[in-house]
Amino acid sequence: MLVLSRKTGERIHIGNDIVIEVRRVAGNRVTLALEAPREVRILRGELERAAREFEEPEHAPSADEPCVIVHNRLGAVEGLAVQGLGRDYAI
Repeated sequence: MLVLSRKTGERIHIGNDIVIEVRRVAGNRVTLALEAPREVRILRGELERAAREFEEPEHAPSADEPCVIVHNRLGAVEGLAVQGLGRDYAI
């Protein structure tokens, strides 16, 4: 890991497309401005675990495997037994 010291207004360039600028330092808080192409994912560290939950699973079910999709905003599908899901419904 590379550790750099920067003052307000100073920048760090990463590759040809990414620029990080220190905008403000107040006590133990630092405000950064990040400039990067749209396809570069920028995520705060504390949100990384939550974001991983939404990523595609390593093992996607094949066409032969049964698949149930659960969503709490859909109405019940007539004739489908949904037990133990409370207000959630399966389609």
